[in-house]
Amino acid sequence: MAFGRLERTSGPSPMSDINMTPLIDVMLVLLVIFMITAPLMTSSLKLDLPKTEGAQPNDAPQFISVALDLQGKLFFGDDAVDPAAFAARVADAARKNPRTEVQLRADKVCPTAAWPR
Repeated sequence: MAFGRLERTSGPSPMSDINMTPLIDVMLVLLVIFMITAPLMTSSLKLDLPKTEGAQPNDAPQFISVALDLQGKLFFGDDAVDPAAFAARVADAARKNPRTEVQLRADKVCPTAAWPR
């Protein structure tokens, strides 16, 4: 014989929510660890590289900038120049480095008659 109640009550329903507190704690601990170790990793390799007498830096510009405004004024870089000085500067740049690139900036409505000959 069993003594007990006849009615059956179910236990508490299972929790369906995820407990985020342990996850956030682990994430913050990892963040602190990475913040401490990251600076140590960047300076861990010390090299004494050999010095060479290889290629010297070239002082000649790799490109020249030429601009022409609406009034027909020529600009070499940011300096306004007359056509004779412009031709001399371009010839000098070509003499220094024959592979010099020319970047041309001209006004949208610039007439073709304004171009130097």
